Amino acid sequence: MNPLDAHSIITTLGLVGILVILFMETGLLIGLVFPGDSLLFLAGIGASTAAANVFDGVQLSLTGLLIGAPLAAIVGSQLGHWIGAKYGRKLFDRPDGRFFNHDRVLATEKWLRKYGEGKAIILARFVPFVRTLINPMCGVVHIPAKRFFFWNVIGAVIWTDGLIIAGYFLGERVSGSVDKYLLPIIGLIIFISLIPLLIEAFREWRTRKHLS
Repeated sequence: MNPLDAHSIITTLGLVGILVILFMETGLLIGLVFPGDSLLFLAGIGASTAAANVFDGVQLSLTGLLIGAPLAAIVGSQLGHWIGAKYGRKLFDRPDGRFFNHDRVLATEKWLRKYGEGKAIILARFVPFVRTLINPMCGVVHIPAKRFFFWNVIGAVIWTDGLIIAGYFLGERVSGSVDKYLLPIIGLIIFISLIPLLIEAFREWRTRKHLS
């Protein structure tokens, strides 16, 4: 089983594997590398009538996904916030850390000021890496756990159930095999999720160029 491949996770571990990966991606810093968006979308297909053809006979429960996926993401994110609040300064107050350094804290504070706490936490769900890092960082910058929980729940439900339902409806609507649609759609999902990061990188580059 390849934990970085959504198809492999579903065919090998099923619903339990999906929930564990979602929890790890949102709650533990090693989750940066896991395939959250594509996993949720393929999980939706795994609950549709197309599942048998795509996942070698594996059939997922749509109800289990719609309830379990947001719960795993909520609990994981809340754990990430707790880790950040309790241990974050030790992790992020390092100038030479690749992922965990003071610049990340400053970038998170900028993100929160730009969009506001609620919108920032919800939008982060749809951006790879950011959805993992923002949870402990919100703890580091002292966003209260109860307030974080409120936006955490909203963002988790929209992200998980939205992608699951999209995958489910594709599997239900497309007649025959959906294999030919999977790679283009997953590629599109990944590209769209990276757009905010590309925009921010371009803005930072333009700002540095203007100041130099």
